Amino acid sequence: MDRKTPQNQTRKFHVDVIHLCEAFPKNAAGFETAKQLIRSAGSVGANYRASVRAKSPADFLYKIKVVLEEADESHYWLEVVRDAKLQTGVELDRLINEANELTAIFAATDKTNKTKLNNR
Repeated sequence: MDRKTPQNQTRKFHVDVIHLCEAFPKNAAGFETAKQLIRSAGSVGANYRASVRAKSPADFLYKIKVVLEEADESHYWLEVVRDAKLQTGVELDRLINEANELTAIFAATDKTNKTKLNNR
């Protein structure tokens, strides 16, 4: 997989989360949850993009760990959205699956690069 694919995938994830949050209830729970979710989803893409420009293998690994944390946090917030019934439907289910997939991808990337770094 080339590095443009995850950049596009993480950017699309962020944009899709923004669109999902636009339909949240206009109350304190809706606003605060949307704020947290949009920030974590945006951080996935922004930090992955930064990882591509890492100065060293150790820097790359550090940045990927941040991406992994933010993907997992996005997954958490999407589950909260579902459980609190702030939004329901196929798109929410798709984004929960997407966040889970991104978490798995970046966990594998972290593991692979940690092994490479330790074997140097």
